Amino acid sequence: MNDTATRCTWPGEDELYIAYHDEEWGVPIYEDQALFEKLILDGFQAGLSWITILRKRDRFIEVFEGFDPEKIVRFTPEKIETLMQDTGIVRNRLKIEGTVKNARGYLAIQEETGFSNYLWGFLDGEPLQNNFASFSDIPAQTELSQRISKDLKSRGFTFVGPTIVYAFMQAVGMINDHTTDCFRHKECVALARKSKP
Repeated sequence: MNDTATRCTWPGEDELYIAYHDEEWGVPIYEDQALFEKLILDGFQAGLSWITILRKRDRFIEVFEGFDPEKIVRFTPEKIETLMQDTGIVRNRLKIEGTVKNARGYLAIQEETGFSNYLWGFLDGEPLQNNFASFSDIPAQTELSQRISKDLKSRGFTFVGPTIVYAFMQAVGMINDHTTDCFRHKECVALARKSKP
């Protein structure tokens, strides 16, 4: 953790949140299953704070079989009931059942083009580099997140509204929304150049 650096204001002083900001948020991800995991976790965030999901992430990964879509599509009603009793995750039936639906959608896209190719295709494979001076300047959604949301929904995905999709895009580095005074802004620009497959 870089204690002397200027960073985005949203992590506050929570060490877990700061580590997430400094090491993960805005770093471009091109691996299919890693993208699926982040999209599902962002869906679980709906109506909650991201720090709540971060604190439960390890348990989410465990009970959702490492977010392996091949395993999730085989979840039975009994498995869903077990998950509904697990206090280590967000116990929301619609979100849990939605994860199974989303795994089906993922597998269909994976067979068609690959999940990463599909998502990054909306940006021609290049992260968008924003230059917002203040976190209050950053939008909750954009025309692009609306377009991706609409397409995902047409493929059977749930909990992928345009605000969730925009948060997901920020998290996986499709968009660099670190504020310009944040030390990670330039680092994520550089990472975007290095990480493109």
